[in-house]
This record gives sequence, structure tokens and C-alpha cells, in this order.
Amino acid sequence: MIDNSTFNNLTAHYHTFGCKLNFAETSSIARLLADKGVRRVSGGEAPDLVVVNTCSVTELADKKCRQTIRSFHKRWPGAAIIVTGCYAQLKSDEVAALPGVQIVAGADRKMDIAAFLDSYLADRRQVVDACPTKEIREFRPSCSRGDRTRYFLKVQDGCDYWCTYCTIPLARGRSRSGTIDSLVAQAAEAARDGGREIVITGVNIGDFGKGRKDTFFDLIRALDQVDGIARYRISSIEPNLLTDEIIDWVATSSRAFMPHFHIPLQAGSDEVLKLMRRHYDTALFRHKIELVRQAMPHAFIGVDLITGARGETPELFEKSYGFVESLDISRLHVFPYSERPSTKALEIDGVVSQEEKHRRTNRMLRLSEAKWAEFASRFSGTVRPVLLEHPQGEGKPMAGFTDNYLRVEVDGATPDLDNTIVPVVLGKPDAAQELMSGFLS
Repeated sequence: MIDNSTFNNLTAHYHTFGCKLNFAETSSIARLLADKGVRRVSGGEAPDLVVVNTCSVTELADKKCRQTIRSFHKRWPGAAIIVTGCYAQLKSDEVAALPGVQIVAGADRKMDIAAFLDSYLADRRQVVDACPTKEIREFRPSCSRGDRTRYFLKVQDGCDYWCTYCTIPLARGRSRSGTIDSLVAQAAEAARDGGREIVITGVNIGDFGKGRKDTFFDLIRALDQVDGIARYRISSIEPNLLTDEIIDWVATSSRAFMPHFHIPLQAGSDEVLKLMRRHYDTALFRHKIELVRQAMPHAFIGVDLITGARGETPELFEKSYGFVESLDISRLHVFPYSERPSTKALEIDGVVSQEEKHRRTNRMLRLSEAKWAEFASRFSGTVRPVLLEHPQGEGKPMAGFTDNYLRVEVDGATPDLDNTIVPVVLGKPDAAQELMSGFLS
């Protein structure tokens, strides 16, 4: 049980669900609390605080969050549980009723957790603060590394797209972004702290600068000039916002932007894309893939896909499967459609059974495994630069990612090479683990 009224000597355990943006924000929360005297819990130690950054992209995500919070309370009954993120924003009362939860911070209140904790420690009364989403207007910056070699730089938040299946606009509010000068300054600080790679994150990063004259293209050109950062990766970007100009610049003119793209498709049939109210069709999506592959034959291309959405008949699923199969991509992230309250998708006819969604998901996952194996095998026997990371456990080999996002376990690499870029001869791919072997060149 917490028995002190100050932050000094408090310990905290952090747990994150969901996207790269959530991981970046959790790291920022941990840094803010560390500045107040809260340290990360050591192995075998019972924490005073448990901070859970939640996701609510699917019904299963909500369920996992609830189960995890209950398990933390059972494991550490004396800990004060702090819950933030999209689930906390959308269902704050439900979260507040979970055992052990003392602080609930809405999506735009994450960086106020230190103040909420101060209030809780003063009188031991539960704090719940989740303002109406329509009132969320402020952009809260975040650039943190946490336990990873890579830094995550939040450049944008919120979304104005209102796709019929999605609750993100309800949880994170309207699209908003930081200024180029402030983001360049954060990248420069990461470089001074020893950062070599930055992942650019946000909810809809291609929408950067909306309402202003600057654009996402302006931002990445400015970031490319930051000394010390050897690698940038663009996280998920909408196909209609991934301009031909950006693709050409990454391929020909960029100093540090890697040949790595993650482009959400969600459905491979125009009929379902219309039901989803997406902002592109399959012809535009194919054009983007072909343009990337023509400009950068070695580029990694990841694609998001939803299976079993309302209105996706067996015939339309087959059409989607055929379209995806025809694309020269590297990997799929496959998600079964999940019914979400307050979404327009609930008005669409044609519900797909859970059993059928499971079957379609597994079929797409098998296609993804084949796509990854085929892509990775192109590079067996070649030499590529790998940014090495500290081992993820005792006895584990050093590993890292190539410039084109192939994860490699590197034989012969030693811990002193952590956070350095080294040439590695790539071996055979292991499709089941999406991992390649390799040795120092």
C-alpha cells in the first residue's frame, strides 16, 4: 500500500496496448513521472503504481484491457492503478469501476497524470478526468524511447475521416499536429541523447498541418536535416495522403528516410471500401504500391487489412483476397472486423459470422506469411545495414532491423555494438517468426 504523500521512492509498472503512438505516449508518461521521482519497478518488486495505456480499436481490445487491469489488481492488490488511453476516454465510468483503479485519464489527459497522482496522494480519492471528445483541441507532444533503441516522435493526433467501422475520432478527437520547428527540436534532442532511429507516429500522420500551410512533406524534409539521426521510418500513412512526390523524394533525395512504408488498405474490393467510407479505391492503392516498388525495389511494404466487415459477402472477400494476392507487398496486418458502439457500420446490412471472420482472417494470415517469406528470400546472401538493439533477455542474441525492416538475429554481434549500424550478411528467413539469421560482414 502506498504510504507516502510524495512521489519520491514510488515505483511504477507500465503496460501499453495498441499502436506505436500509444507506446510513444507511455514512454513520455514514464519520463514525466521519473522527473518527479517515480522509478520503474525492478524485477520481482511489487509496484506502488501500475500505469495502463489502453486501446479500444476492437471489442477484443476492450476485453483484453479489462482482463489485464483485473490481473494486475489480483497480482498487486496494494498498487494504485492508473488507466489512460482510448478505452479510458470512451468508457471512463466502466474503467473507474474496475478493481484497483484509482486514476482514469482521458485520451488528451495522459500528460496530466503526474498532477492527478499528486491529487490522489493528497486525499486518496479516486480521480476521473475524461473531457468530451469534441472539446479536445490541444496537441500534446511526445518523443520517447522507453526500452527500445528506436525513438517514437508523435507529430499528429486525432482524425477527421470518420470511417464507418472506426472509433478513433470518438476517442482522440479532431486532427491536430505540432509545428515543424518544435518537432525538429525534439528530433535534435533525441539525437543528442544518442538516438539513431526515429519512427514518425500519429493517428493520421499524412494529415499533418491540416488547417495550416505546411504539409507532411514539408515536415519530413525538415526532419531529414537533423544531424545525428541516421534513420527515419514513416509509420502508417493513408494511401491517398502518401503522395507520389513523397515516394519519389524518399527514393531519390532523402538522406535518412528508410525504404519502408506501412499503408492501410482495409479491404481489397471497391464495394467494401465504399461501405467503409475510405478515401481511395483499389486502383489508387495499386498505383501507390507499384510506384513504391518501381522507385525502391527493395522497400518493405506493410499493409493493414480488415476481414469480415459488414457487407463483405463471400464473393467480395474472394475479390479482396485476389487483389491482395496480386500486390507486390511484404506483409499484412490482419484484423477481424469488430462491432463498435456509435459507429455508422452498425447501419450496414450483411453481418459476417464470427466463425467466417476467423476463417477469412486465417486465410489472409497464411497469405501474409507467404508474402513475407518471398520478400525476405530476395535478400538472402546480400549485405544490408542493421541497427543493433540490446538483447531482449539473458542469453538472447543481438538483433536489429535492416534499412528495409527485416528483423535479423546477428551471429557474432556483441553488446558493445548496441545502437550501432553494422553491415550484416543475411541468411535464411524464418517465415513463422518473421526473422532472418545473419552474421557480421
